[in-house]
Amino acid sequence: MSEELNQVEVKSFEVGDKVTGQVTKVEEKQVLVDIQGSKLDGIIPISELSSLHIEKASDAVKEGDELELEVMKVEEEALILSKRKVDAGKAWESLEQKFQSGEVIETEVKDVVKGGLVVDLGVRGFVPASLVETYFVEDFSDYKGRTITFKIVELDKEKNRLILSHRAVVEQEKAKQKLSRLDAIQPGDIIEGTVQRLTDFGAFVDIGGIDGLVHISQLSHEHVNKPTDVVHEGQNVNVKVLSVDRDSERISLSIKETLPGPWSNISEKAPKGSVLTGTVKRLVSYGAFVEVFPGVEGLVHISQIAHKHIGTPHEVLKEGQEVSVKVLDANEAEQRLSLSIKELLEKEVEETYDYELPEESKGFQLGEMIGDKLKNLRK
Repeated sequence: MSEELNQVEVKSFEVGDKVTGQVTKVEEKQVLVDIQGSKLDGIIPISELSSLHIEKASDAVKEGDELELEVMKVEEEALILSKRKVDAGKAWESLEQKFQSGEVIETEVKDVVKGGLVVDLGVRGFVPASLVETYFVEDFSDYKGRTITFKIVELDKEKNRLILSHRAVVEQEKAKQKLSRLDAIQPGDIIEGTVQRLTDFGAFVDIGGIDGLVHISQLSHEHVNKPTDVVHEGQNVNVKVLSVDRDSERISLSIKETLPGPWSNISEKAPKGSVLTGTVKRLVSYGAFVEVFPGVEGLVHISQIAHKHIGTPHEVLKEGQEVSVKVLDANEAEQRLSLSIKELLEKEVEETYDYELPEESKGFQLGEMIGDKLKNLRK
């Protein structure tokens, strides 16, 4: 090309012009392109190939690629071009729309840096460590190269600032699952779940993306002092849905109601005539309630406490006392157990005189004896 033609060619371009070029050679720190409709050479410095730092030009393009470029500088023999600026211009417009709509973006993690992850969306996007997962991650090294979903949480074109969050996507999915799960769950359902955390008042159980509370009173048929006595975090349990409050997103659950009750098979555990050991739990005017199995109390009627007549059970028993009882009757359907203490006690011997009648007086009537005494007194 003559010098005059070259100058005319150069003058036909200005900084900021958009051109199309085809990659003819990829060097380590720059790329050469043929500019469509021009005889001028085009050069793309490595710093203008990508919004991210790259070590060599071949990391961004290859020979034969057709690129949209922007003129950065007009020299005598060539145009200095930028791929990065064109990509960024398109990207900001698209990203602004995605930011406004809350669209989820799927892209590859290009690099792991101090404090988070880096992605390339036409412009450099940064994911702070706190926004990667809903849980703490100590080492992010295996995230590089992984394709992950993100939402844009901050965008400022003027400051070239783009902040993304994978955590927001996870939380959004969990919220959707929670609403769907709430609609599906009905009182009375028996569901398998996992104990997530324990508190003084019960256990929170994950039943498929949503937590429900098993109150301490619903953990077992037996009295529970603290939840850790019967369940632990990570344990798989069956729970029964007691109630669902969709407005407050609260679910009440019960482990107790999925377990055999203490009265199950009571006729086998306490057959009629069997002798059991129990603890006096309550004393009432008409008898004593004795616990013979955890959660199973039977009644010893006042008439079955002692052979002798007593006015109140308090005369011979006290709460907390351990006693032996005999089963008189067991009724599982009505959850009733009739017990007796009396039948295990020897019958008290009836009171007798302190002296014995003379042998010769045996067989005589008491009246005859008294008559004889009176006769002797008259003499």
